[in-house]
Amino acid sequence: MKSFRDKRRDSRPPAKGGAQQARPHEQRGAARPDPKPREQREVKTDDRAESKSAPRNLARRDGALPAEHLPLILEVAPNADYALLDSGAGQKLEQYGPYRIVRPEGQAIWHKALPARDWERADAIFTGDTDEEGIGRWRFPKAPLGETWPMKHDGIDYLGRFTSFRHVGVFPEQASHWDHMASLIAAARRPVKVLNLFGYTGLASLVAARAGAEVTHVDASKKAIGWARENQEMAGLGSKPIRWIVDDAVKFAEREERRGSRYDIILFDPPAYGRGPKGEVWQLFEDLPDLTDLCRSILTPKPLAVVLTAYSIRASFFAIHALMRDTFAGMGGKVESGELIIREKSAGRALSTSLFSRWVA
Repeated sequence: MKSFRDKRRDSRPPAKGGAQQARPHEQRGAARPDPKPREQREVKTDDRAESKSAPRNLARRDGALPAEHLPLILEVAPNADYALLDSGAGQKLEQYGPYRIVRPEGQAIWHKALPARDWERADAIFTGDTDEEGIGRWRFPKAPLGETWPMKHDGIDYLGRFTSFRHVGVFPEQASHWDHMASLIAAARRPVKVLNLFGYTGLASLVAARAGAEVTHVDASKKAIGWARENQEMAGLGSKPIRWIVDDAVKFAEREERRGSRYDIILFDPPAYGRGPKGEVWQLFEDLPDLTDLCRSILTPKPLAVVLTAYSIRASFFAIHALMRDTFAGMGGKVESGELIIREKSAGRALSTSLFSRWVA
């Protein structure tokens, strides 16, 4: 299903689908036809309408609960590729590669630390509303900028993008999860299969592929998949085994369960609310238990991790922490839960972006 992450962050009633990449919010650029190798091709599902899946028959699992570590605060500090320069008064000032960008940030209820002249040096400022019709606009005070610009993450080249939903094609707070995943893949010393549900523009998938994993990337937005594949080529990772799949995340995972396909690492980042391409409706609190259980069911016999991230929900991380521990009862390992934060450069304040919970074998 499709969804709009900005909506998730604003807790606005939205537009995303339960199982898709939850953030195709921005309805990005269309995927191009491609004569690419089989593992790189964009996989499309048939167009026959599918009703919402019947609820799974869930029951509390037997077995000891995994060990726990909480709260765990995963922090992204300013670096050469990205920095939260300042924040306050409902806004944030960020540095993405060559550009200084101003965007709304509802949680920044404190005062700005930098003087006005630093904010006035912005190259791009997001203005207006952000709904699925794309009412939001970017203003370029210095000179008009193109839709895309070159960016890097830990040596991986990709394209930043100015979208009508305030997003720029990457969520830098996720870097902590990407680094953790890459270390698990390297330490496994064996073939590793990664499933990235609600994969958006693909940076997590590129990090996993560079680390040596075989990756399946699922997003309900064809445009998001097009962007992700463009990023793969820009990163020089065109030969890496990544399957780009346009599909509702839940329905894809259900098919994988029936087909007996299994994964060592699963990432899923569902929206708080959304609608899928065929009318499917996703409600996080109603549907997350089923999807979490489904993720457990498609793990390999020797899995490495399952990572859940949640944006714009009115809940504590204790809620998803308890869900993950119950779901992975009897599997050993540990459930680590807390918040993803970005450390501000100006005054050192922490801006919380999302809740997370991850099971690690």
